[in-house]
Amino acid sequence: MPWLRISMDCARADVEPLLQFLDRLGADSVSIVARGDGALYSDDPAAPEYWRQSRLQALFPIDAEPDILIACLRNRLGTARAESLCIDELDDQDWSLSGRIGLEPLLFGEQLSICPSWVAAPPDRRVLTLDPGLGFGTGSHPTTALCLDWLSARDLRGSVLVDYGCGSGILGLSAVLLGAAEAWLVDIDAQALEACRVNAERNLLLDRVRFLSPGAAPDRPADLLVANILLNPLLDLAPHFSRLVRPGASLALSGLLATQAGDCLAAYDPWFSMGSMTFRNEWALVQGRRRSAASAD
Repeated sequence: MPWLRISMDCARADVEPLLQFLDRLGADSVSIVARGDGALYSDDPAAPEYWRQSRLQALFPIDAEPDILIACLRNRLGTARAESLCIDELDDQDWSLSGRIGLEPLLFGEQLSICPSWVAAPPDRRVLTLDPGLGFGTGSHPTTALCLDWLSARDLRGSVLVDYGCGSGILGLSAVLLGAAEAWLVDIDAQALEACRVNAERNLLLDRVRFLSPGAAPDRPADLLVANILLNPLLDLAPHFSRLVRPGASLALSGLLATQAGDCLAAYDPWFSMGSMTFRNEWALVQGRRRSAASAD
């Protein structure tokens, strides 16, 4: 299936705001490639590194309205910076090749690495092979990195984990690599579940994952749940999440701006004992434990 590709140049400081804006416009995926000097740079050691000048390439469904998208981006970028905007059609094979520039293995905790298939895997790591594609999640976005750091810091051996809004399956598959007995991958998007299936098969993990629609009722409660989505669905899903996990189960929620974390904590407090928050740039992860049935329900 062809896709609508919109490309634009931007400075390092504009990458994160533009990624958020493109997501709100409905981009299915965005790649970042270097322009000019290939050196990565960041003022803050804790912040993601980007090139001083980058080119963003965003994919939209072929039936998107290009005039509206371009108008929104021109308004967001301003007249001078909008001169770099261009739009064309791209098929899936071209997209997979264009995303290879500048990608390196990503490391999380002491054990985990997320690595594209064409890059040599780092030694002495549990490696999840994951290529950029149409399922959201390659580990580079701060919220995904927050979730992967959270998983890497836990003893997952023998546990069952729910990855709700799984996208590419990166969180659930990583959990299995780190010792979880099983991951339940949940998404409303059939294309995302198919991407999960492909990624699970490539990493020889297919026998340790289950693919579920949001309305499915598992036959037993899980030990952990992680969801990297957006604030409004997280608020709506709090009662449902409480039914998916056992008392004492661990919970991690991201996809949140730091300014939204308080609202999320309050929404989950009736069912979960909410604990500390973790931040990366303007993004947050909140965590908690499922209260006992007697105290919560």
